[in-house]
Amino acid sequence: MIRRQWIAVMIAGTVSANVAFASERYFGYTYEPETMPAGAAEFEQWITLRTQRSNAVGQDNYNKWELREEFEYGVTDNYTVSLYLNTHAESFRDPATAANNSEFKFDGISVENRYMVLNPAEHAVGLTLYFEPRYSGEEAELEQKVILGQRCGDWKWALNLTHATEWSDNLHSTEGEVEVSFGITRHLNNRWSLGLEMRDHNELPDYRLWENTAVYIGPVVTYTRENWWTTLTVMPQVYGKNFQNDGDGVSGLELEGHERLNVRLVFGIGF
Repeated sequence: MIRRQWIAVMIAGTVSANVAFASERYFGYTYEPETMPAGAAEFEQWITLRTQRSNAVGQDNYNKWELREEFEYGVTDNYTVSLYLNTHAESFRDPATAANNSEFKFDGISVENRYMVLNPAEHAVGLTLYFEPRYSGEEAELEQKVILGQRCGDWKWALNLTHATEWSDNLHSTEGEVEVSFGITRHLNNRWSLGLEMRDHNELPDYRLWENTAVYIGPVVTYTRENWWTTLTVMPQVYGKNFQNDGDGVSGLELEGHERLNVRLVFGIGF
C-alpha cells in the first residue's frame, strides 16, 4: 500500500512538472490557445529579421531587425498577461543616391492579454482571445487576435485571425492590418518538433483602400528542455501583390511594404 502511494506521488509530481513548463511556443508567428498556469512566469527573447526589398522602391540590401523582450505571467489558469519592450534596427541603401540609411528606434512598451475561453484539453478546439495595446509616444497600436488550436496525438495546429490599427506620425496617420496565420507541427520526440507555418499579411492605409497582400510559407522547428525552449521559423514570401500598382519591379511578389524573407527566433525560460 505504501509503495502504491509513493508511485502515485511520483506520477503526480511528474505531471505537475510537465504542466509547470508547458509554456513553450511551437510556432514563431502563430499563437496557440493554451495559457500559462496560475503563478507561472517566463522570460522570452524575440529576434525577427525582415530582409530584402526591391531596388525599385529605393531600398537596396534592406534589413530590419526587430527585438522584443517579454516577461509573461499566469494571472489565472485562463488569463495570461505579458509586458514587452520593443526596439528595431533598420538599414538599406538608396540606389538613386548611393546613400546608406540606418536607424535604431525604441518602439515602445506593449501589454499582451490572453484569455482562454475554451481549453483545448476539454473541448474539440481551443479558443483564446488576445488584446495587445502598444505605445511609444510617437506611435500607438491596438492588436486583436482570435486564436484557435488543438493537439491531436503527436500533431499540433493553430490558426490566428488578427486585426491591428496603428497610429504613426505623432498619431496623425492611421493604418489597418489584417493577417491570417496557420501552423502545424509534429512532435518527433520529447525534445524536437518540426512543422510548417503560413501567414498572409495585408495593409490598409487609413482604412480607405486595400493596399497590398503578402503570403509567406516556411518550416518551423522547436527544441525543448525542462525549463527552457527555443523556436525558429524561416518563411520566404511565395506570393504578393500591390493592388495600387506602385510598382516594385518584381512580378508575383510584394516588395514595397514587405520583404522576400522573414525569420524569427524565440527563446523562452521559465522560472
